[in-house]
Amino acid sequence: MENLDNVTLHAARLGNIAVLQELIERKVDVTIQDDKGYTPLILACYHNHYEAADLLLKAGADVNGHDFGGNTALMGACFKGYTDIAELLIENGADLNLQHGNGGTALMFAATFGRNDVVRLLLRHGADKTILDTRGLSVADLAVQQGNDEAIALLE
Repeated sequence: MENLDNVTLHAARLGNIAVLQELIERKVDVTIQDDKGYTPLILACYHNHYEAADLLLKAGADVNGHDFGGNTALMGACFKGYTDIAELLIENGADLNLQHGNGGTALMFAATFGRNDVVRLLLRHGADKTILDTRGLSVADLAVQQGNDEAIALLE
């Protein structure tokens, strides 16, 4: 089965819908993890494969599954600035306020990396802007550190 696991992860990374559909029909585990803890959903989202992410969610992928550092598919989409994928994940029940190993949230990723359309989306859906990371920093503190004036204004 390990070979099918590798094929599943690779197909998700590439966004290969035909292969993913066949694997899902063969009842592969869509919640598997690679040696870093990446799931097919995390890989599809990080590599901007909306259709693959949607297919995996419909097949039972864990929207809040995380890698070994605590990073979720939503965090990856926010880091990269993929608003449409972030919205898909939110519509499928993604927890906006999960924290990875250093206490960062999806909102913190978006504000730190200047993904202000994603900041707007997350705030509109109720992301908690009062959460602190392990250093005691809030999302507003991180936006200030990065000189992200637009995010600072959105967070006020």
